[in-house]
Amino acid sequence: MSSEMPEVLGMSDRILVMHEGHLSGEFPIEQATQEVLMAAAVGKQYGVKQE
Repeated sequence: MSSEMPEVLGMSDRILVMHEGHLSGEFPIEQATQEVLMAAAVGKQYGVKQE
């Protein structure tokens, strides 16, 4: 478990992201960009417009 993005991206095969105590995303390292992970961490879906 870590909140350090470079550490997480450098050491992981898959990444689980939590938001407000709940799992908000599971990403294989091939799909895990900083943008995608941060969107999941704040409760949003990356690339989806929210109105």
